[in-house]
Amino acid sequence: MILEINNLHLQHHNLTARRFSELQSKPLNIIIMSNRRSAFAQPQQNPATKFLNWKSNDKCFSYYDKEKAENVQVNLPFKFLVLDELASVKGWSDSLSGGIMSNEVKYISKEPLTVKCYHKNVKGEGTSTEIARGIYKDIKEKVNSAGAKYHKSVYVMLEDGTLASIQMKGAVVQQWGTFTQRTKTRLPDEWVIVEKHVDGKKGAVKFTTPEFKFERSLSDSEVEQADEAFNELESYLKTYLSKTEVVVDNTIDDEEEEEHDDLDF
Repeated sequence: MILEINNLHLQHHNLTARRFSELQSKPLNIIIMSNRRSAFAQPQQNPATKFLNWKSNDKCFSYYDKEKAENVQVNLPFKFLVLDELASVKGWSDSLSGGIMSNEVKYISKEPLTVKCYHKNVKGEGTSTEIARGIYKDIKEKVNSAGAKYHKSVYVMLEDGTLASIQMKGAVVQQWGTFTQRTKTRLPDEWVIVEKHVDGKKGAVKFTTPEFKFERSLSDSEVEQADEAFNELESYLKTYLSKTEVVVDNTIDDEEEEEHDDLDF
């Protein structure tokens, strides 16, 4: 249609072929500039506003509030919509007295991890020490002995439309896997809710995990909200997942208690 209109204008105004070519090139220049600028519009920080963990002893989720410098409990019921899932390793190093983190990956069986411990040196200055680098199965033993374990990072949209990341480990990962094993196709269209906990036992140690279930389907307005949240997350992940270095964008709670709900992964 644009070409036909331009041809009519060419005949009517008796423009030269060279001028006509210049006119045709203008829309293309605009498109190229638009795409070029969009590359720089991608968010460089993780859009998740909360990084939640299940607290086995408290039987609820909790997150670290950076502004208040304290842990905040999230009482049940807790509702969320799943947007994406990634994997990493996290933990605590007793020898270095610091938190251990790796980059997050989509496919932990074939994408490399860079695992680092963030601690203070003898002068009291913040520094990092690399613990391991490679595919998880190849570095698992070294990582585990250093104090870190497999974590599943489930990115979600909360009821208020904000993004969050649920950091799952041990028995919680197993509980989530059992819930989603045959229901993954429902995750994009339905709210997941945790209304109560499930008691568990490993040897002599007792622990709890969240009980996941579907609540209801999304409304039309919630679908639009979810699409916007996913687009924001996807824009960030396109840049983030191209890197293999650790990007520290969430806080490890130095005083997090060791809860005995870990399973071997």
